Amino acid sequence: QVQLVESGGGLVQPGGSLRLSCAASGSISSIGVMGWYRQAPGKQRDLVAHISSGGTTNYAGAVKGRFSVSRDNAKKTVNLQMNSLKPEDTAVYYCYADVLTTGFSRSRGVWGQGTLVTVSS
Repeated sequence: QVQLVESGGGLVQPGGSLRLSCAASGSISSIGVMGWYRQAPGKQRDLVAHISSGGTTNYAGAVKGRFSVSRDNAKKTVNLQMNSLKPEDTAVYYCYADVLTTGFSRSRGVWGQGTLVTVSS
């Protein structure tokens, strides 16, 4: 069983910063892409940022220059540093990882439970 556990969400004022963290645990052979998605009320879940095992990053246009994704392969963690937050960044943020579970030959996508980020004055 593989789990992703997120932390770091909360309420922040516009212009503020938050850091989200996500840790993977379980019977993991390797992890490919890790990243973050978000879902605002009444909207679909969209990519925020992801990072390959080699460190290549990709960002949604709306967050480019404000958010930064990083990972620690040894610790099986991925982080999202969010700066200059705007009210439109309000959403539930989900961690994602492409995980190869021990004993399996194919990787599969695993999601965290989500953490709420609210940007409001």
